[in-house]
Amino acid sequence: MSSPIYLTEDIRRIEREAGDTTAPLMERAGAAAADLAARLAAGKDILVLAGPGNNGGDARIAADRLRERFFRVTVASRMDEIPQAKWGLVVDGLFGIGLARDVDGEYARLVEFANQQRCPVLALDIPSGLHSDTGRVLGRAVRATHTVTFIGLKPGLLTLDGPDHCGEISVADLGLPPQKGSAWVASRELFAGALKPRSLNYHKGLAGTLGILGGAATMTGAALLAARAALKLGAGRVRVGLLEPITVDPVAPELMLADADQLLGADMDALVVGPGLGQSERAETLLGAALASELPCVLDADALNLIAENTDLRHACARRTAETLVTPHPAEAGRLLAETTASVQADRVKAARMLSENLNAHVLLKGAGSILVARDGHWFVNRTGNPGMASAGMGDVLSGMLGALLAQRYTGETALVLATHLHGAAGDSLARDGIGPVGMTAGELIDAARRVWNTWL
Repeated sequence: MSSPIYLTEDIRRIEREAGDTTAPLMERAGAAAADLAARLAAGKDILVLAGPGNNGGDARIAADRLRERFFRVTVASRMDEIPQAKWGLVVDGLFGIGLARDVDGEYARLVEFANQQRCPVLALDIPSGLHSDTGRVLGRAVRATHTVTFIGLKPGLLTLDGPDHCGEISVADLGLPPQKGSAWVASRELFAGALKPRSLNYHKGLAGTLGILGGAATMTGAALLAARAALKLGAGRVRVGLLEPITVDPVAPELMLADADQLLGADMDALVVGPGLGQSERAETLLGAALASELPCVLDADALNLIAENTDLRHACARRTAETLVTPHPAEAGRLLAETTASVQADRVKAARMLSENLNAHVLLKGAGSILVARDGHWFVNRTGNPGMASAGMGDVLSGMLGALLAQRYTGETALVLATHLHGAAGDSLARDGIGPVGMTAGELIDAARRVWNTWL
């Protein structure tokens, strides 16, 4: 089962509805923390950093439970309370999900002390200094090797700076039943029933025809990468409408190459617009025609930049009834929202949800812990992928993968989650094989994605 994700307001509601006082939940949290701490400790001396709020209460209970197991436990809220010792574990219980201001003063010194230790560091609920809903570092934050989070996952653990600070994450549900939610970790299990293994009586018409619109002068490669990815992810035919035409792709001669103006009149099941499109007047006209179509459509790269600058195109996107998937990186999202990149990154979930509402689209906001928002309001955080994928052309490959699934008649939400999760999983597969993280290329990712996709099917 895929794990649900809860915002701070969701956690507070769950705690209220638990029909319990804070103390018993705190007892359960402290006990769960002590269980994990006992397994992680590299020696008998454990330092517990306890803050002033509920997180500190959890930490103090964990300290009591650890003493019962004959660990030597020091609880400290100030630097002068820390003795000289060879710590087998540091437990971070300074601040939890309620933190909304920068960590400073004595607590900042405790955070720095924790980060200087060579032993395992266990954060309770969330590393101190990390914003629970956004993953922003508030001044400074503990870099934990492990995090035990209570009740359920929080987005701040999974996106932006969260993955660099949380280490290995485990969830302690504190004995509460599964809670209703609207956000989950992206996984193929969520859509296992939607996967479409091929029958023996299959033909290419059933796999659909995808159109790729892009490839202006000097940027033909972007459209070809998207097209090659779509072909190898199962699209029956791939037509590529290039603003700078070439006669054949020697790497993938199966692709049907044409002038961009000819593409929109062809018979197709889905469309990808944007890879290498450019921002010329001709590109703007072609995008307008694509938005007027009733085809499921992926909008990426320059298509998004054109929409950001043109109110008519923006309205045309919002009016579409067909499935629309938009795939901005943070800078493109900022342009679409008329905000800075920094403000988008400050609350990635909020930005992606606003984009989905404004454009009437399924949204993929790229980055560490990509945020996926479906048009119906459900949202997801993707945990696959690695830093090796920060290289040119990776987004073009993803666009082609999304388009291939749309052409094969997967719904927009299903395509959004499966293609994004698969894209990252393919990158992880390459890294495990030593092809990366440094030097991994978008072209290499295509065959890896095909291999992983076939194992899923």
